[in-house]
Amino acid sequence: MPVHKTIQDGIAVITFDHPPVNGFGIAVRSGLVEAIRASIEDAEIKAMVITGGGKMFSGGADITEFNTPRAEQSPNLHDVIAAIEASSKPIIMAINGMTLGGGLEVAMAGHYRLAAKGALLGLPEVKIGILPGGGGTQRLPRAVGLETAVNMIVSGEPVPAEHLAGTKLIDDVVDGDVVAAAVAFAKKAAGKDELPLLRKLNVEHENAEGFLDFARNGVAAIAGPFPAPMKCLDAIEASFQKPFDEGMAVERAGFISLVTSTESKALRHAFFGERAASKIADVGKDIHPREINSVGIIGAGTMGGGIAMNFLNAGIPVTIVETKQEALDRGIATIRGNYERTAKKGKLKPEQVEQRMGLLTPTLAFDDLGKADLIIEAVFEELGVKESVFKQLDAIAKPGAILASNTSTLDVDKIAAFTRRPQDVVGMHFFSPANVMKLLEVVRGGKTARDVLATVMAVAKAIRKTAVVSGVCDGFIGNRMIEQYGRQAGFLLDEGASPQQVDKAMEKFGFAMGPFRMGDLAGNDIGWAIRKRRYVEKPDMVYSKSADLICEVGRFGQKTGKGWYDYKPGDRTAYPSDEVAAILEQNTRALGLDKRTISDEEIVQRLVFALANEGARILEEGIAAKASDIDIVYLTGYGFPLWRGGPMFYADTVGLYNVLATMRDFARGYQGASWEPAPLLVELAESGRSFTS
Repeated sequence: MPVHKTIQDGIAVITFDHPPVNGFGIAVRSGLVEAIRASIEDAEIKAMVITGGGKMFSGGADITEFNTPRAEQSPNLHDVIAAIEASSKPIIMAINGMTLGGGLEVAMAGHYRLAAKGALLGLPEVKIGILPGGGGTQRLPRAVGLETAVNMIVSGEPVPAEHLAGTKLIDDVVDGDVVAAAVAFAKKAAGKDELPLLRKLNVEHENAEGFLDFARNGVAAIAGPFPAPMKCLDAIEASFQKPFDEGMAVERAGFISLVTSTESKALRHAFFGERAASKIADVGKDIHPREINSVGIIGAGTMGGGIAMNFLNAGIPVTIVETKQEALDRGIATIRGNYERTAKKGKLKPEQVEQRMGLLTPTLAFDDLGKADLIIEAVFEELGVKESVFKQLDAIAKPGAILASNTSTLDVDKIAAFTRRPQDVVGMHFFSPANVMKLLEVVRGGKTARDVLATVMAVAKAIRKTAVVSGVCDGFIGNRMIEQYGRQAGFLLDEGASPQQVDKAMEKFGFAMGPFRMGDLAGNDIGWAIRKRRYVEKPDMVYSKSADLICEVGRFGQKTGKGWYDYKPGDRTAYPSDEVAAILEQNTRALGLDKRTISDEEIVQRLVFALANEGARILEEGIAAKASDIDIVYLTGYGFPLWRGGPMFYADTVGLYNVLATMRDFARGYQGASWEPAPLLVELAESGRSFTS
């Protein structure tokens, strides 16, 4: 049973133990209500202590029950809270660790609360697009004051118990055994005639209305398209404007309106999708990861240095190898410079900078990688270069070492075949800047061992990356899809759209950057090299000539001071280019096309539906295991707007029938052959189903 009770000198100690986060699933809720009822009826019991098993009190709701009838099955969270508040005997909450969401709402129902030193308390619901639904917006302002409550609820960030000491939320912070302290506290509280409840308090603030108006202005500026932060403020306002029960009604109405909103559904999709990405069907708990105590990195350039920083930040020693001393020195200086800039911002202490740098061993000797448990190459993206590197690795790496390629497009199976140990080879595609971007595409080769996959997923967690597994294909998940996005952007230029119009439409949709500003940042010569390869390998694949034309005149992007846009020295602002406009106009005439007016809606549809259509092919082929994996790639690696949930989720919100109908309309226009729908998309649309449900 997830709830068990012991009795210590007339005090019932009720522990709910439901790993990994002590979520309030139906079994926990039922067990708590029953334990409270039995303790009230037992004349030998004078008071109760409620605590969580393990090292945390509770992470809140049981996420395995989300979107299932069990989530609201009686006794629900409100029933548990009501049972606690109705107790005629004192209930002391022994907050033994992290206490979030519904966990804090349950704790606030108790008569008294003791917290272990270092315990974090918070209401993070806003991060999944909802507001606290168990009285959090009504009790917390009464417990900690209006300003602290607003900060906690609107940010969703947890606060250490020590910072809340002296408020009505925390009766004592315990440096030691919090349960023993709670039992001693309970003995003193036993027999009291009137038991304190947070719901009976008033919100204390000298100018509550004025402060909330101030908060609304600030929150509105940062909430953007997300409705939850402002709804939180509406509910908090009710905590001082209305009686408690009426405030609860306001909270409930806000919760219901948010939980059905597209934005909240998108955030929940992302929340669950990120967790689902770490689960691989044939790699269960019986597959044990290999130990990774040291890492080797080949290449000290921008990517290699960024990759190294991830491991140094995690306390894992790194040996980094280069072919020339000058390149090695430059790479090490860049790493140190990055850390020192972080330290100047107060985010690292000087001794932490030295600690990280002390874990880094630079070398020109390839053989120095021989003892590494994991070796990642970050060399030039050309198969012949990779062949040379992996043949050398095969000769010097110890048995059982994992050999990883940071390739963004090349065939991992071909790379693995350059070695006599293909089972140890895997793709680890970091995104630039590698020390910042969350996404890690883990490319599973045809012969990659399951324990290698388990190891890389564990490593990703250790270095705080969101790992998504991809099968082997050209471009894997992200870059394969972005190619279709880029193709449609180019075709729009052929028909008369300008780079700035396309970029503005996509940025208004929510992307951090449109495709042409992104191209200028990444370097247009990179795409040019890929297209040259495509012209040989896939001669039937049609592209707009516009991107080649600007590369032919040396417009490679910000690094050359000109790309799709013009740039001024020391200024990254993208200025419209007369030269580019002339090139594009001439290209449109050469194609025999009449320049036409193109709406922002069409721009968004063509680019995003192209992503979803290619995503459907990736699902069909088994390159991605599930639609949410594709969405996580785009949310964490390509700047897809979070509140839209990713390309597959967004297509679902539009309706796959509508997506397919629009694509068929596009197929009747310019370059209509590029709109051949994926069979899976057709199947789902015609059967009224979706990608993500």
